[in-house]
Amino acid sequence: MGSMRFIFPPDRISDDLIQRAHMSGYDRVPWQVTPSREDCRLCMERPVSDSGNFHIPWQVKGHGQVTLSTATLMERPEAYHLPLELARGEISQLRNQLAEWQAIGLVVPAEVFSGLAEATGLFGRAISGVQGSSQSNETADEAIRTAMDAGRLLAGCYTEQSLAVRRQGAQRLPTLLGADLGVSPLDEKTSAQCLESFNAVNLPMVWGEVETSPKEYNWDVTDRQLDWAREHGMTVCAGPLLQFSRHTIPAWLLPFEGDFDSILTFACEYIEEVIQRYRGRIDVWQSAARPNTATALSLSEQERVTVAARAIELTRDLDENASVVVSFDQPWAEYLSRQEVDFPPLHFADALNRADLGLSGVMLELNLGYEPGGTLPRSLLDLNRRLDYWSLLNVPLYLTLCVPSSATPDPLSDQNVAVWPDTWDLGTQQSWINQHVPLFLSKSYVQGIFWKQLRDSESHELPHGGLFDAGGHPKPALRQIA
Repeated sequence: MGSMRFIFPPDRISDDLIQRAHMSGYDRVPWQVTPSREDCRLCMERPVSDSGNFHIPWQVKGHGQVTLSTATLMERPEAYHLPLELARGEISQLRNQLAEWQAIGLVVPAEVFSGLAEATGLFGRAISGVQGSSQSNETADEAIRTAMDAGRLLAGCYTEQSLAVRRQGAQRLPTLLGADLGVSPLDEKTSAQCLESFNAVNLPMVWGEVETSPKEYNWDVTDRQLDWAREHGMTVCAGPLLQFSRHTIPAWLLPFEGDFDSILTFACEYIEEVIQRYRGRIDVWQSAARPNTATALSLSEQERVTVAARAIELTRDLDENASVVVSFDQPWAEYLSRQEVDFPPLHFADALNRADLGLSGVMLELNLGYEPGGTLPRSLLDLNRRLDYWSLLNVPLYLTLCVPSSATPDPLSDQNVAVWPDTWDLGTQQSWINQHVPLFLSKSYVQGIFWKQLRDSESHELPHGGLFDAGGHPKPALRQIA
């Protein structure tokens, strides 16, 4: 057992934030931790005493609530002063990313270097003063803000220059940009606005919506959506065919909880029915979703591996010309800090890839601004680093994105999911897209980007995550994408 201790400013960290704090090792996999607080001291108990990184959401002026990370810290009896270590970590991340991008020829403006120098100077002042004093903490906060400003500028330069290189070969990028069409057909106005914004769509094919009773299938909505997409020459992704959550599995399957053989049989029969009906008309099949965090039907981790592997294999056998992907949510794996799991999501994906089942790519869900089950807010450099980390699988990546446009109650969403933090609105949703989607498009290994929810006017999982509001009006986010 090991423990690491931190001192933080009074009233700066709530118990709510402490529950989101976690630690990870050199392999970037979170450890299972038990946090405890006594006044302004935080102790993170963990099963190992190795050096590691501490991560926690932190309010940064001009950037909002962002999950920051320390540099690698060794275990020691003395407590670390948290603002100083977060500043050190942010400056280190900026310095390392700057060096990596310079090494591949990025032209970096002087403002980035001056920002790094200013942040380093502020950090020097903070650490040479009385550590833990209000002046030291405020100076450390200013160092964090300055480093993040420079990081945002650096990421923007990388995006601009990388996109310019990608466009040298073709005026229009080959990346798919689309949205999930939901569980009802599009009206004429929505259809026209989607055609202006996207070159691809995702047909959800929710098992519980399609096979409402055993062997009784409702294809009407999917048929109409597919005909519309094909008529307008859009690339079609479909699925997930299997997602073991309480909102996606058929109600008639619930009595079979604990009977894995029957569950697997029913799942395979459903996949066969879907693919035999639409074989040759789907470009990308999403055979399974969230096998790393599935909770419905009490499936064990090994059973979820088996289901995902069988879904890939069966999809590939039935439609050998289409691409086959599996999606994983929470790609930073923050959930590992509070539960014991054998397979972190990247290892889960690697195992499926190495099994030679015919996996064509991996899809990552980035649902920021939601809890539970969402991804903690991250900086541009942190997002870039995580995508590059997943690219080590050496298969194409696909992304599904969702951020909220409001923190108010959403009666059509999953009532167990809340918006966090409560600062999201129409402007922040649009701003997030403006800053992040170009970065994702600049990555050649990212072959598709899909917005997870199109409309707030129909039943959906994530509050206010659509590109059209509950009244059917397009949000500024849709114009930003277009």
